[in-house]
Amino acid sequence: MGLLNSILASQGRNIVGQISSKFGLPSGLAESAVRSLIPALSQGIQKNTSDKAGLESLINALANGNHQNYLDDPDSISDPATTADGNSILGHILGSKEVSRNVAEEAAAETGVDSSTLKKILPVLASVAMGVMSKESSPSSGNNLDIGGLLGALLKSDSDDSSTEGLLDIAKKLF
Repeated sequence: MGLLNSILASQGRNIVGQISSKFGLPSGLAESAVRSLIPALSQGIQKNTSDKAGLESLINALANGNHQNYLDDPDSISDPATTADGNSILGHILGSKEVSRNVAEEAAAETGVDSSTLKKILPVLASVAMGVMSKESSPSSGNNLDIGGLLGALLKSDSDDSSTEGLLDIAKKLF
């Protein structure tokens, strides 16, 4: 299931509802904003995980963060700590505030939601995206993975062991 679909799934509907409420948007516009912003986050994550250092950084963030909380408790996205966490994530994913501004401006042109609101939504979605990846990489996800297994898969050279699914395989499913 793709990242967007995971966010918009039944639990994600609560997330869209929380975004709608937090930012004063009708639910249709909130969903439109999510649909418009997620591709840029997905591309940023793909770009960052294309090299070993970026992939290790993501694995470390997934191992040390409590990102699943954003999915398990959608009310938590209203917490200022979620925005702070999301801004830190955006720094890694998109690289600069200028890129974030450009993403928000492009989404504004597509959705009709003003770019200042989209700039505020972006860090919340970054946190939620990490929650989706964290949940997908957890042993309870059915992927039979843990962060140690992901790191092991990363550090292995070409392996014939197809029983261990690597983070890049998960990323392909998410994006």
